[in-house]
Amino acid sequence: MVTQSGPISTRAIVRIVLTVAATVALLYVLYLVRSTLLLLFIAVFLAVAMGPGVDWFQRRGIPRGLSILLVYLLLGMSVVGVGLLVVPPIVTQVEQLSKDVPGYLDDLRENKTFRDYDDKYDITKKLNDQAKTLPTKLGDAAGALQSITVGVFSALVQLVSVLTMTFFLLLEGNRITGFLLRIRGPDKEEKYRKIATDIYRSTSGYVAGNLIISVLAGLTAYITMTILGVPFAVPLAVLMAFLDLIPLVGATIGGVAIGLVTAFHDFPSDTIIWAIVFIVYQQLENNIIQPLVYRRTVNVSPLLVIVSILIGSSLIGVLGALVAIPIAAAVQIVAKDVWAASRAARPIEAPPGPDFDPPPPQPEPV
Repeated sequence: MVTQSGPISTRAIVRIVLTVAATVALLYVLYLVRSTLLLLFIAVFLAVAMGPGVDWFQRRGIPRGLSILLVYLLLGMSVVGVGLLVVPPIVTQVEQLSKDVPGYLDDLRENKTFRDYDDKYDITKKLNDQAKTLPTKLGDAAGALQSITVGVFSALVQLVSVLTMTFFLLLEGNRITGFLLRIRGPDKEEKYRKIATDIYRSTSGYVAGNLIISVLAGLTAYITMTILGVPFAVPLAVLMAFLDLIPLVGATIGGVAIGLVTAFHDFPSDTIIWAIVFIVYQQLENNIIQPLVYRRTVNVSPLLVIVSILIGSSLIGVLGALVAIPIAAAVQIVAKDVWAASRAARPIEAPPGPDFDPPPPQPEPV
């Protein structure tokens, strides 16, 4: 092979071929271990999210290893507490519903049209029979839930692996980060350390802010449903708080779900009241709460938010939507630093001087 600068040596051709082959092999290996890389990514995100809590305990004189265990304990207690809040009301409401169904059916019998169909098809008798068996079906539902749970917790090894990797990332994160930053040399270490610090603060601040906003959404839903007397107030409030973690669409999905329940409870008064409360809260959240919480953490343009959420959700589902914004913020921080470095590397041209005519030649003295 010959180019304008001369023939390409055999050694250069071999080097190119080997480089391409090594790149393809590396990509193939990454594809084979993609599930492990996903677990590592989740562990890194959890380590960054829980980092402020661990640092808070450590600043109070608690060893870092014990601080990590305390954060794990608090998270476990939170999960158990949510379960205790959600499961008993569901059981109680289902049992109460089974007792109230005959009264609802008697009220329906007062309607002539329904009474005609009931006399013809025995609707009331069939519904009453089903209502009597409703509490016993909780056992069947629990059995089905147990089967599903067994399937879910078949990934227990993955959960333990993620928690273990998160523990060691929290324990040795500073040392690992320092080693990676020193690879490029001490002249670049300070620059990269600043970028890493900005990304860490942005991500942890986003997680903390998102949790605060979700708790406020759940409390608003719970207080409203309690005042209206809507059933399943606690489980629906927990659902609202969880869905509010998903940017852009999560709160809307939760609000629609609660609206459907209010429609069955007392339509249209409860539904109208909930719609007013939800719209007012959404305006407060979007225009006051979110800007106040995110102002010092993430500053990502709305277009980048939407694109990142769509890409993240298409790649790894709900988890991708949850981590899309901090990843977009990290990309934006790196891009700003690269742009600033490229501008600083440009040569500074001297500004053009003012236009003037050269002085006329002076006659030589005689």
